[in-house]
Amino acid sequence: MNKEKNRNDRIRYNILTTIVYIAGIILLIQLFNLQIIHGAEYRETSNSRLTRETVVKAARGSIKDRTGVELVRTDTGYSAEIYSTKVSDEELNLAIKKFIEILESNKDTYIDNLPIKVEPFEFTEEDEDYQKEWKRENNLDENYSAGQVFNALKEKYEISEEDVNTARKIMAIRYEISSVGYSSTRSVTIARDISNTSAVQIREQNAKLAGINVVTEPTVAYTSGNLASHILGYVGAISEEEYSTRKDTYRNDDIIGKDGVQKVFEEYLKGTDGVKQVDMTVDGAITSEYISEEAIAGSDVVLTIDANLQKVAEEALEKNIKDLADGKYGEGNDADAGAVVVMNVNTGGILAMASYPDYNPERYSEEYDPNDETGKYYNRAIRSIYAPGSTFKMVVASAALDTGEITTKTKINDNGVYPYGDGQACWYYRSYGVGHGYLNLTQAIKYSCNYFFYDLGYRMGIDTIADYAGRYGLGKRTGVELMGESSGIVASREYANSIGYTTWYPADTLSAAIGQSFNSYTPIQMARYISMIANGGKNVDVSTIKSIINPDGTEVSKEEIENFVKDTVGTENELKEDLNISEENLDAIREGMKGVTSEPGGTAYSTFADFDIDIAGKTGSAQTGNEGEADGWFVGFAPYDEPEIAVVVMVEKAGSGGYTAVVAKEIMEEYFGMNSEKVTEDKNAESSVESVR
Repeated sequence: MNKEKNRNDRIRYNILTTIVYIAGIILLIQLFNLQIIHGAEYRETSNSRLTRETVVKAARGSIKDRTGVELVRTDTGYSAEIYSTKVSDEELNLAIKKFIEILESNKDTYIDNLPIKVEPFEFTEEDEDYQKEWKRENNLDENYSAGQVFNALKEKYEISEEDVNTARKIMAIRYEISSVGYSSTRSVTIARDISNTSAVQIREQNAKLAGINVVTEPTVAYTSGNLASHILGYVGAISEEEYSTRKDTYRNDDIIGKDGVQKVFEEYLKGTDGVKQVDMTVDGAITSEYISEEAIAGSDVVLTIDANLQKVAEEALEKNIKDLADGKYGEGNDADAGAVVVMNVNTGGILAMASYPDYNPERYSEEYDPNDETGKYYNRAIRSIYAPGSTFKMVVASAALDTGEITTKTKINDNGVYPYGDGQACWYYRSYGVGHGYLNLTQAIKYSCNYFFYDLGYRMGIDTIADYAGRYGLGKRTGVELMGESSGIVASREYANSIGYTTWYPADTLSAAIGQSFNSYTPIQMARYISMIANGGKNVDVSTIKSIINPDGTEVSKEEIENFVKDTVGTENELKEDLNISEENLDAIREGMKGVTSEPGGTAYSTFADFDIDIAGKTGSAQTGNEGEADGWFVGFAPYDEPEIAVVVMVEKAGSGGYTAVVAKEIMEEYFGMNSEKVTEDKNAESSVESVR
């Protein structure tokens, strides 16, 4: 039995040994074939072909209005990139020259960050400190003139082209390559958004364009020009500072959100890039390419904005500002900027937010100065603060009623000049030489009687007024999902002390009671304030974001969005409680606001006299500190009985709030489907700037 077993084991061993010998012989033969017989052939092939990985850019998510209309989408575009190849500087320069000729023949452009010009030679940046720093960074003598820099770079890049303009074009690409850094496996983008014609020609002449390759990549397209530019924001090339904190997920030639929703929700919109394998010869000719890892598009951001309402708001605001500046409402109105906010009074959702001047977000990086500190293109709806003027009077009315200082039936006799303070007079007295006479609170709001509110302010004092301003969320950020929201300022002893104002006088309280003094608020805060009057005092969560939809169709939770915004923007809704004022008292205030628009003598009656829907409103004319200059406000909500929207209009240097009411009317016509028949404004209506200290 054991002998039989041993014999079988020897047989197995011999078979295995034979197999190993045979396999070894085959391997030796194959190795001999590769290294000796075909070695030269395979070495030549290996030395003439490279496989490179290139990035497949992910499409950014789209940004849509509340109904699904795309405001920002991703289109297909073409860019050109270059890899390092085993060609001489002369061959590389000839390839770049040919590449530029193709682009220019099709009116396309290439990336040009070289800070010198020719004919005459000069630096594009006049700051001498910048010039010296740039020369040091590029290993050039800091005392070189622009011409000497040009010659030094021409020698460095071995550019033999005699024509200085052509030489400079080649130099610009060479400078970009050396600045960004490239290799045989890492490309540098040298042109973006080139035409299809250029892309085809570059591909056709690939053998003459060493290392230059056309890539298809997504481009950001704004479907409606300037529409909602301050909300949407714009994108641009990633900066060194931005890249330094995002190297794990971004390349140094990526596009990134710079402002608005594009910036705040960059993490959701960006998507995940894919990978493409590209086979190239050592002299740069592409032999094949294929996708090894698919790109994943970014998430879609859906706004609360209604695109149609947004368009009407922007157009009405711009027209009103231009009409004012052109003298339609009389001389002396130098209106040049403004803002509009339309808010759902029950949810706080922003239906429209306009700021003028606006800009073209698709061309911002090219046509506007990103370092402009004048604030011309700020989102005035959230960043700029203004004295509210008489639109603040509902705050004072709320305080007086809620504290029991007056009742809805209390009457105060406006005889023109208030006896306390510094002799402040009602605007009506300054205009007509008489006061309003006896008024109750509802009538005082309707006629915007300064005397009445001087008296309320004098009775209650500044501390009570400041307290109720805070209860309405004035002086508190709304937490809207945009960068740069201002807090505003509530006129108070605390604020006065913080800026070295040591004594608070009775006259200061009177001024604060009609929306002047230190009172300064953003239009979006004012929209929340009016919404709370309309909805019975309920605090609302102000928002421009309806939802975020992931590429797989799932929806990001509200809680995740709120936490993300808090961490990213750094703010939240600073108003934590409801107003808690009785409906009876709010009804008296709302009735006064209704009289502003629906009864003769109301400060916006001329605009809304024939309006088909009952609305509540209030005008305000706030002095700016410049002689004879006043900002104009209109605030209101509609419908009166079952409020849906609040509308706030602010125009800088309008002269009178009454002049701005027409903007709100056009917005309401659009919202309620009434814009098929426009109401003609009474151009002869009188409107006066309220005279205050």
